[in-house]
Amino acid sequence: MLLDAPLVQAVQESGASAGLVFLLPPGDSRLHLTVMTGISRRIVAPWERMRLAGSVPVTDAVRERRLVWVAGHEEMARRYPRAALALPYAFALATAPITADGTDWGGLALLWPGSHPPDLSPREHDSLRACCHHLGLLLQHAADTGHPVLPGPEPRIIPALRTRAPGAAEALAAFDFAERLPEGACALDLDGRITFLTATAAELVGATVGELRGALPWEALPWLRDPVFEDHYRAAVISRQPVSFTALRPPDRWLSFRLHPDAGGLSVLIAPAPTDRPTDRTEGGPADLPTAADRPADGPGRSRPAGPAGPSRTDVLYHLLHLAAALTEAVGVQDVTERVANQIMPAFGVHALALTTAAEGRLRIVGHRGFTADVLDRFEGLPLTADTPVVRVLSSGVPSFFATFEDLRRAYPEAVLEDDMAAWAFLPLIASGAPVGSLVLAYDRPFPWSPQERAMLTSLAGLVAQALDRALLYDTKHRLARSLQAGLLPTGLPRIPGLDVAARYLPAGRVTDIGGDFYDLIHLGEGTAAAAIGDVQGHNVNAAALMGQVRTAVHATAGAPPGEVLARTNRLLTDLDAGLLTSCLYVHLDLAEHRARMASAGHPPPLLRHPDGYTEVLTLPPGLLLGIDPDTDYPTTEITLRPGSVLALYTDGLVESPGGDIEEEIAGLAGHLARSGPPPMETLADDLLHRTGLTSPRGDDIALLLIGAQADDDGGTAPGTGRDTPGRDCSDG
Repeated sequence: MLLDAPLVQAVQESGASAGLVFLLPPGDSRLHLTVMTGISRRIVAPWERMRLAGSVPVTDAVRERRLVWVAGHEEMARRYPRAALALPYAFALATAPITADGTDWGGLALLWPGSHPPDLSPREHDSLRACCHHLGLLLQHAADTGHPVLPGPEPRIIPALRTRAPGAAEALAAFDFAERLPEGACALDLDGRITFLTATAAELVGATVGELRGALPWEALPWLRDPVFEDHYRAAVISRQPVSFTALRPPDRWLSFRLHPDAGGLSVLIAPAPTDRPTDRTEGGPADLPTAADRPADGPGRSRPAGPAGPSRTDVLYHLLHLAAALTEAVGVQDVTERVANQIMPAFGVHALALTTAAEGRLRIVGHRGFTADVLDRFEGLPLTADTPVVRVLSSGVPSFFATFEDLRRAYPEAVLEDDMAAWAFLPLIASGAPVGSLVLAYDRPFPWSPQERAMLTSLAGLVAQALDRALLYDTKHRLARSLQAGLLPTGLPRIPGLDVAARYLPAGRVTDIGGDFYDLIHLGEGTAAAAIGDVQGHNVNAAALMGQVRTAVHATAGAPPGEVLARTNRLLTDLDAGLLTSCLYVHLDLAEHRARMASAGHPPPLLRHPDGYTEVLTLPPGLLLGIDPDTDYPTTEITLRPGSVLALYTDGLVESPGGDIEEEIAGLAGHLARSGPPPMETLADDLLHRTGLTSPRGDDIALLLIGAQADDDGGTAPGTGRDTPGRDCSDG
């Protein structure tokens, strides 16, 4: 409830039709829809949990810490085709990050009707920014006082505010007014359920008031089960524009429906329609929708018996459309699990889900949601000879559906009721003709699947199987790649008297292969050491192999003047003609004299924090990247490295962000280093990485090497008292 007031205020002040707050819990890489108003949860269900790596407006806003404005459906289709495919309606959207003191707390999304002008007004922009600022302060304060705001199991829905509440007499007069109308009238809430209807409306659609109140029209009336009709409701709720359509009530009665939406729901007028030219239209919308008259006589507009209670066809198609698109982008088994659970569970009313594979003759659970740890432990590692439905579906490739526990017990007499579940579906996952695993769906109530639902779930399992097959291959390749990467990087840093050092390497968040970022610290002899950091272009095995060769070359020549070390390494890479360019920064450390000499081959400039906290960006002659010109010279710069100083070497992954200015990012990193206290280098390294927002997926690797100069053992200090200004070139010749 802490977040309610700022969200409602932002919606009111900006004139938005809906607002949503997404939270990013500490240590999580997913946004969770936490508070919402002005829109149905059924519509936004596919976005209740989103990985920051995903490409939707709110994840982009949080990941890149910027406002994202989408002026309409055409722009949405161009920039976010997957979201536009699932929401083909007229609306405008703005999303922005919620931050405080450099911490990412989540994101805010505001929606406007499709009639919104192409640009945000200053008032709307100010409302959005003020709300994000207010929410950030509230979330920061709550966390600081030991009461962090965390997402609940379901988003909190703030009901629409009424401008006034009618008295009993006025409400009765309104009821009488509606009953006297020659047309039928009914009201739907934002979820589409009928909250009020007149006797005329009930008579026109062929049902009673009692049968319809509280029901979804397309579930209570078989002839409205064509997904197109539910789509009209969604269009009205999202676009906030009136929608009109006609429908055939069997056998031959055409009815006209006019939907008028607002923040609390929809008012619907129903009347007999002319039979000569029935139409469907969204008033003010871009195009007409398919009409009932355009369908063949045996199409969905005809009367048909009602199926079992469950998700509507539009809901199912809506989630499956999302799933098909989402699985094309999934990498890794956990990613597949998240995407499958986010789409299948709300679409089919599933309470728990598990993905399994077989390995070394035993069952392995590779992903799950909703099951307790006890249940998972009981089935993990089961031999493939066990007589259980989850094992049998792996070996037989035949799906099994058990609508009740009694059905399950009849097929498997030894079955035990788990987690109070009441129905189960066991679906084989078959890719390229071979089983790769199984999908287990569990329900907390009996669930009599219709033949259509069974067929749809079985087909759906085919999509999941292909994604899981790719994910298993990805994870295997990923593990091998990371092992190779770790083997090429130092296993540890040498202990060098007079230095406090720390190093970090973080792989890119969504890159399948390994990167070419590297660092090194070399103990040359008493009182001398060398440090290097570099970045080989690309993210593949070739980049990693070249990185290993660069490290070897630097090691082989370490101790020579910095410019000569880079020149020799450059000639080696040029001779190899690897086709990959490399940046590198080499530093020679004279610990007795408290001096450092360095040369750069196109690498980001190092940072130097002086003992008093003053931090500067060291401007070095950049030099060409390694591997371009074999005759390139690399000038050397000498600086004083007094005790208490910190030299920070890093790769560009630490300071690059989409759309950001790298010089501003480097200056920001320097400012953060200046404000940091004098902790050990290990703590300082973690602090600098935390600044980058490690919960956000990165597009590039990060390497960081911190070198802290310590006092002499005899308590002496470095010669000189003032700061040296870097820039003096030293000839290596």
